[in-house]
Amino acid sequence: MASSCISNKRITYLQNLPENEAIDLDEFIPYAEVDYRYILQPFDIVDIDFASSDPELTEAFSFQGARNMRGGMMGAGAGGDLFYFTGYSIDERGLIELPKLGKVHIAGLTEEQAKGKVQQAINAYFKDDVFVKLRTAGIRFTTIGEFGRSGTQVILRNRATIFDALAAAGESNILAKRNKLFIIRQYDGGTKIHQINLHDRALLASPFYFIQPNDILYLEPMRIRQLGNADNLSSSLQLFATLLASGLLIFGLIRGKL
Repeated sequence: MASSCISNKRITYLQNLPENEAIDLDEFIPYAEVDYRYILQPFDIVDIDFASSDPELTEAFSFQGARNMRGGMMGAGAGGDLFYFTGYSIDERGLIELPKLGKVHIAGLTEEQAKGKVQQAINAYFKDDVFVKLRTAGIRFTTIGEFGRSGTQVILRNRATIFDALAAAGESNILAKRNKLFIIRQYDGGTKIHQINLHDRALLASPFYFIQPNDILYLEPMRIRQLGNADNLSSSLQLFATLLASGLLIFGLIRGKL
């Protein structure tokens, strides 16, 4: 009954909504002009690798067994931050502390800018060429509300769409308000809440089509959730019918004795 009472329009993704200009199949949809480069923030974790023609130069910058540990984590499919045990954590002042180089401020920079800053620091320390590689541990985001799975998810890619996030978290529950997906996004110095509509095909050209690291995705439930979900609503209705039948039977017996 719960399923049959929910219109397909309330559960179908990427519709042509009447208030928007229709987007036909096979029509090219350009991405929104938005700067998707992630800005590093305090408490982020970054992985930094150093490479040189002389391995002894970079030995002091490598945690013992870090690469083997990282490979084991990837093989085991561990969740959370991939580099939590092997990377460098940005402190509340935006600093990371590197062996020999000391503290380097990288918060407020993109990955490329942070890499350049660390490269400058190591160039000042060594006369020989040392190559620096800096990256974050994929895209880490959190899902709460009417998702298949709530919790923290990690996509090991440089870019991911909102539908990649839905697939990683399990497709949203049938009782989710797909027209009210809230994105809680961190910015430099604060947070904003954005709302998107998964029904709307125009989402493909939205600046929120791509998720960013540390996004929190929240899906509201429909009002029918107050009566139970699609799995247990039938049980609730059976219990109600049983209680109603028992009440009518008792009422009939009492009335018959009067």
